[in-house]
Amino acid sequence: MTITELISLLIIAANVYISYRGFKDSIFYNRYAFEVEKITVFKQYDRLVTSGFLHVNWMHLIFNMISLYLFSTSLAGQLGAFSYLLIYFGSLIAGNLFSLLLHKKDGDYSSVGASGAVSGIIYSSIALFPGFNIGLLFLPISFPAWIFGLAFILYSIYGIRSRNNNIGHEAHLGAAVAGMLIAILLEPSVLTYNYFPILIILIPSIVFIYIIIKMPHYLLIDNLFYKKHNHSYTLEDRYNAEKIEVQKKVDQILEKIHQKGMQSLTKKEKEILDIYSKKER
Repeated sequence: MTITELISLLIIAANVYISYRGFKDSIFYNRYAFEVEKITVFKQYDRLVTSGFLHVNWMHLIFNMISLYLFSTSLAGQLGAFSYLLIYFGSLIAGNLFSLLLHKKDGDYSSVGASGAVSGIIYSSIALFPGFNIGLLFLPISFPAWIFGLAFILYSIYGIRSRNNNIGHEAHLGAAVAGMLIAILLEPSVLTYNYFPILIILIPSIVFIYIIIKMPHYLLIDNLFYKKHNHSYTLEDRYNAEKIEVQKKVDQILEKIHQKGMQSLTKKEKEILDIYSKKER
């Protein structure tokens, strides 16, 4: 086993462990998920990476890990450990930054998943080995990797269009393009003999990114450049709503103190009052 293969397995193990913790602990999940306001307002930039190790459910996790394993095996023999990590984390961060660009005014947007990093691995593999085949589990059927790549893009388009879960579909596209471009930078010679499959993948991906940015009304999605609702729920709206909710709780606690005394407060109520008093100093 090469170092690159070992790193790939360690990343898969980390995804399984962290996702499982997220399944069981909502506080843990919410702390490390991709949330726009936590990144832009509270400067929790670690979420750009940690969200890539959380998943919505087991099916989401298994699909991503199988895809990662299948394509990592092809890269292991071609790339060293540093190049592999560069593609994985570079794609993950690039995909999340793209999502942040699109949704930085959308206070209600959040997502999780390794799909961005996996997209980068998939498309870098296609750039380097466009002709290799992928076999279906337990079936004597295989097909070219670039077909899988196109199917992945279509799945992302569907996910962006439906927007019915917390999967970061927008990040797929940004990460896919980033992964392929990083691979080309690492191995420029691929442009001389793999140009056709590279263009087959890059052109529709870039066109779709352009549509998201310039003509998102065709997809009926909300983002920085288009709002289908007249009254969008912004970061300021969320901040004001949360401030009002906290103030209501504090008023209730103060009324309880007035009627029954300080000794009547629960531990949780004392914590809320303590946090509020520190903020108001």
